[in-house]
Amino acid sequence: MRNSKITGVGHYVPENVITNKDLEKLMPTSDEWIRERTGIVERRYFQEGVDTTSNMAANAARAALKMAGLEATDLDLIIFATLSPDYVFPGSGVLLQRELGLNLIPALDVRNQCSGFIYALSVGDQFIKTGMYNNVLVVGSEIHSSGLDFSERGRNVSVIFGDGAGAVVLTPSDDPEKGILSTHLHAEGEFAEELAVIDPGSNKKNRLTHEMIEEGSIYPYMNGNVVFKHAVTRFPEVIEEALKKNNYKPSDIDMLIPHQANLRITSYIQQKMGLPVEKVFSNIHKYGNTTAASVPIALSEAVQQDRIKEGDLVCLAAFGSGFTWASALIRW
Repeated sequence: MRNSKITGVGHYVPENVITNKDLEKLMPTSDEWIRERTGIVERRYFQEGVDTTSNMAANAARAALKMAGLEATDLDLIIFATLSPDYVFPGSGVLLQRELGLNLIPALDVRNQCSGFIYALSVGDQFIKTGMYNNVLVVGSEIHSSGLDFSERGRNVSVIFGDGAGAVVLTPSDDPEKGILSTHLHAEGEFAEELAVIDPGSNKKNRLTHEMIEEGSIYPYMNGNVVFKHAVTRFPEVIEEALKKNNYKPSDIDMLIPHQANLRITSYIQQKMGLPVEKVFSNIHKYGNTTAASVPIALSEAVQQDRIKEGDLVCLAAFGSGFTWASALIRW
């Protein structure tokens, strides 16, 4: 069975930089409070009429294709991870297909929030392993800023999120020692409502009402303590699972790229795994939590900064709404 390998990475973030000081003008919060609890200094917000979920993904995809030495027309499949699609339907995958000028290739949308990119990567990996497709584009793209509650009620959640997109190109490899060695996916729906946007939903006769807006159920809700407790348990578990599957130990990791959820969570994972700071990539201070875009943006930046080199053992890991969590172990 052939392997799949990442031959191109790319990312795009909007030009609109929003600092913690900017958020102080919108709601009762402070730069000190945000830094202390999240590690975030600034994030990017989309510009209406300039950025969309699908065209940000297209910009990231073009960069990934260029690195891979491929044209968009070489692609066999698009897998698009997002919780913030351009429309309720259709999904953003077909819009990305249109942005890239492609026709007839399949476009698959994945809804696994913060774990979405690794879930999507796993799907692409399987399509290549089975021989069904050769060149697969996997993207994560999010616009959070237009769906946040910038009031005192929503401040604890709204300071966390930002907008952006990341992408990778997967191609076949005949070398069993190179590429994606394994992926590991998990979910625990018991905690679905602990991190969620409940409305508008299809299980109510009136999907959107004034009462929903006034009560704030159209905005993200997060039980921070529950999410933190589970994240610091599941992150190390799923990383260890990937290492054990491939007969490696934590010290063998050359670069760990966790979902950029909270700097305190990243620091806990680093200490729990016994890794030095330089082996754990973090860019949450610049972009905040970009959900499905978080891991591919971080991966792209790590490659750009020469933090990842050929032959390195790279681990991707994520935890988020669902609850879902996942990991991928890659020999670069």
